[in-house]
Amino acid sequence: MSEEVSRNINIKEPRWDQGTFMGRAKHFFMITDPRTVLLSSKALEEARVIVENYRAGIVKPGLTEDELWRAKYVYDSAFHPDTGEKMFVIGRMSAQVPMNMSITGCMLTFYRTTPAVVFWQWVNQSFNAIVNYTNRSGDAPITVNQLGAAYVSATTGAVVTALGLKALATRLPPIISRFVPFAAVAAANCINIPFMRQRELKYGIPVTDENGNRLGESPNAAKQAIVQVVVSRIGMAMPAMGKVNLLSAGLPRFPILNAPVQVGLVGLCSMSVSRLEADLQERIRKTSPHITTVYFNKGL
Repeated sequence: MSEEVSRNINIKEPRWDQGTFMGRAKHFFMITDPRTVLLSSKALEEARVIVENYRAGIVKPGLTEDELWRAKYVYDSAFHPDTGEKMFVIGRMSAQVPMNMSITGCMLTFYRTTPAVVFWQWVNQSFNAIVNYTNRSGDAPITVNQLGAAYVSATTGAVVTALGLKALATRLPPIISRFVPFAAVAAANCINIPFMRQRELKYGIPVTDENGNRLGESPNAAKQAIVQVVVSRIGMAMPAMGKVNLLSAGLPRFPILNAPVQVGLVGLCSMSVSRLEADLQERIRKTSPHITTVYFNKGL
């Protein structure tokens, strides 16, 4: 039987050693576990209470270490790290494997006709918009009008890009035309993500010291975060969409690497204080002169 939990466990960090491959693999598999999508609101609320109480120094009688870590990963799977709000279910990382497998498989299969390209690019970019909004960095609110304008701009741009690439591909060898979905996804990510996170570019995202103490908001950190997310999203699509086309057009599609690769490229990112805005640099120098590096959540 597991012993009662210690009060000195740092549940802000992963359970397993991130300096080893197995430690990272176990952590990523827990984050992307699709089974957490099926948990009830009651189960999610119970996990939230356990985690928030433990952080406040309140330990539920009889709580074991295994139960605490289970609650921590359930909590992380469903609640936004900055705002604490419950995330929309298909925007969660635990939904990435089933959602991306379905959508990517359809994009790779139905790419020959214009209606099919339009429909599946619209589906994909609508899903991406949900994921981008759900996993945005920071806690600044976004209005319905801003969200609507960003969605329409991003989705329209993605569909137009896909159609343009499809028209160009008709003059190229057939094997090249099979890469239209990947090229469209790559180009669309460059449109969708900045549009859906434009508020961060204007107002910045929270930056913290190594202990998680908030120091301010930085648009420069937001720019770096969004560039990293765009690059990671394109890299995420390569195993599923590029390799499958190279191997064989007739092989089954199993884009199961999408979520683990994406999550593997996500985490707290760092930035030198000297690269922040001048006013924020001055504020940090006055309040915390020993700090030379700040950290931020770049989002997914």
